[in-house]
Amino acid sequence: MTIEIKVPQLPESVSDATLVGWHKQVGEPVNRDENLVDLETDKVVLEVPAPSTGVLKEILVQDGATVTAGDVLAVFIEGEAAAAEPMLDTTATTEAPEATEVEAPAPAAPSGPVKTSPAVRRLLEEHDLDATMVTGSGKDGRLTKADVMAFLKEHDSSNVTPSDPVAPVTGGEGAVVGLERTDERVPMTRLRARIAERLVDAQQTAAMLTTFNEVDLTEVMALRSAYRDDFEKQHGVKLGFMSFFAKASVEALKRFPVVNASVEGNDIVYHNYYDIGIAVSAARGLMVPVLRDVDQMSFAQFESQLGDMAKKAQDGTIGMEDLTGGTFTITNGGIFGSMMSTPILNPPQSAILGMHSIQKRAMVIGDEIVARPMMYLALTYDHRIIDGREAVQFLVTIKEQLEDPARLLLQV
Repeated sequence: MTIEIKVPQLPESVSDATLVGWHKQVGEPVNRDENLVDLETDKVVLEVPAPSTGVLKEILVQDGATVTAGDVLAVFIEGEAAAAEPMLDTTATTEAPEATEVEAPAPAAPSGPVKTSPAVRRLLEEHDLDATMVTGSGKDGRLTKADVMAFLKEHDSSNVTPSDPVAPVTGGEGAVVGLERTDERVPMTRLRARIAERLVDAQQTAAMLTTFNEVDLTEVMALRSAYRDDFEKQHGVKLGFMSFFAKASVEALKRFPVVNASVEGNDIVYHNYYDIGIAVSAARGLMVPVLRDVDQMSFAQFESQLGDMAKKAQDGTIGMEDLTGGTFTITNGGIFGSMMSTPILNPPQSAILGMHSIQKRAMVIGDEIVARPMMYLALTYDHRIIDGREAVQFLVTIKEQLEDPARLLLQV
């Protein structure tokens, strides 16, 4: 039985997608639910699974093409018998070679039966690796990002890079000659283009202003140190800093509801729930998974859900529903070494909290100068609806909660 492989229904507000790459070729046997092709939207990558066991008869849409819901991507022959029998090459008499060949997106793109996600393929391309060089530990031999990172750690880059296309030649007096100066022009991914669009839109539509404060994390670090092992043993997840900041943010949002609001035309929409977006840096770019009803979560529930979301973002399996609907965002530039920054709003939200590196600094405590683990905090807010007084007091509330973590439990 012949089946048309079509673009599935796209997420709400997404009009089209880009075909990233085929995982199966014409004539290649396919098992039910195996991923045939990846489709990239503005935020997520969708997988199109095989409807049953069978074989691809014809690929109709090539890499890089823009498609919409319902478009026919390929023709599929259903049945185990079809999958067991190799298809005859009829290109010489019936079709042009282009109908049965898929152009690789880059010279180093994975080939053969090795299964990879878009995030893994991007990492392989960045390091000029072939997927067959790395052993996959995922289901059905699928490569994971951890597999590639482990491979890179074990091998020196000079041993895994195929070759240097331009070998510099040393001339007189130590001069280097023969080194070709080249430029490479590549189109933005859909995600990067969408990020650029939203950031520019935020700059142009919101009256953004940033206020700063600093927080002494002595008590939070002491609490983590005292209970970290017991917490992980009891709940199966590590006790991180983000749960403290998220809980402190929720308490501050309760006291200053306008910071949890959004602007729609001439209206201010107040939200009586606390869906916190946590910025995550993934291989495809910045993503902001949303954790729902954080006010109702325990520390363990928050850490567990955050870990799940981060893993999905890194693996490229995160869904559109995971990335929409947040009321407030937290971003942590400190993991990259940032000391201070002015984060940009994540529309239609009206505020975003920026965390930064923890650095020991000399602080005056009482009449003594002591070294304390300090972090600068930044709150960027929409001045159209949030006054400076509210923004400053919001940040002071977070500072108070973190410097005396007992407040988080007693809600005082």
